[in-house]
Amino acid sequence: MTGWAPKAELLRYLQAGREALLWKTEGLGEYDLRRPMTPTGTNLLGLVKHVAACEMGYLGAVFGRPADEPQPWFAEDADPQADLFATADESPADVVALYRRVWAHSDATVEALELDAVGRVPWWAEGGQEITLHRALVHMIAETHRHAGHADILRERIDGTAGLRDGNDNMPPGDETHRREYHDRLETLAREAGGR
Repeated sequence: MTGWAPKAELLRYLQAGREALLWKTEGLGEYDLRRPMTPTGTNLLGLVKHVAACEMGYLGAVFGRPADEPQPWFAEDADPQADLFATADESPADVVALYRRVWAHSDATVEALELDAVGRVPWWAEGGQEITLHRALVHMIAETHRHAGHADILRERIDGTAGLRDGNDNMPPGDETHRREYHDRLETLAREAGGR
């Protein structure tokens, strides 16, 4: 393939996930950004903080390039889920700014190293801790898009906003009436199938 740039392609997919995740937070107030939307406590701001923490690890510390950022979730007395929610002292702007700084640090790591550069993931099982930058990027693409999907569902539950990103929601055409009819049709199908 002439002109194919694997690093640029991987970063493009990672950036698309980053932007999709942040879009899900735009225009919401403190309560909606922080409130737990599932029985396990999943919340929008926590998803952003978690992905930032993951990126600091996989595209930073794993390759001997730790980010110059506080990481209180590693403190000995930290809540085991400290990277999954914003504290009262952390504003939404703080969490988003952290994530954007992490992007820059991660992108610099990718630029500085070859895709076959080897790092070490100390939290993985012994014997499987070595990882290439290529694999770390694929891992972070999957992680970011997974959590952007979670955020998509949470945001839809909050105010009905759904889709991939601003300007390209990637949703089938139709208005609220169409969506309600579609929902009701699926509910009927599910009940019929469940009643067999």
